[in-house]
Amino acid sequence: MKAILGLGGNLGDPCGNIRAALWAVANLCGTRLLRISRFYLSEAVEVDGPQPPYLNCAAEIETRLSPDALLGACLGIESALGRTRPGFKFPRTVDIDLLLYEGAASGTDELTLPHPGILRRAFVLYPLLDLFPEGHALGLSFGNALEKVADQQIQLTLPDGLVGEW
Repeated sequence: MKAILGLGGNLGDPCGNIRAALWAVANLCGTRLLRISRFYLSEAVEVDGPQPPYLNCAAEIETRLSPDALLGACLGIESALGRTRPGFKFPRTVDIDLLLYEGAASGTDELTLPHPGILRRAFVLYPLLDLFPEGHALGLSFGNALEKVADQQIQLTLPDGLVGEW
């Protein structure tokens, strides 16, 4: 099945941490990394107090893991890369969110699919748009949601390390 992950971080070396997380995801049993979006820099949203900016991207994978098993594997990768959880919405070395999973919709304490934050976060929508320029991904239509996040500051991080306004 195909799945879409959102990856981000704002502590330590976010780019290196995201790349390490992508490598670890690609090496999960029965999992293959298909595509990665460009990287985006954004201010922290939906948090209390100031935080460093976040670096974010999205990845499309193909996996034989169930949604719950994939979530568990992602949590393990986060932990292995130094993520601690002192509280909700704190700065982090790396964050891996399971955004979409082909054919799956669920709502439990551990996992909600599609991820409930997709349509209100520019740092998720713009990487998704890189992967799915038509504005539809695995049954979710998100193209119209871009208008609702126009006030959120986001910058495209170019391959040579330069940052450009988006």
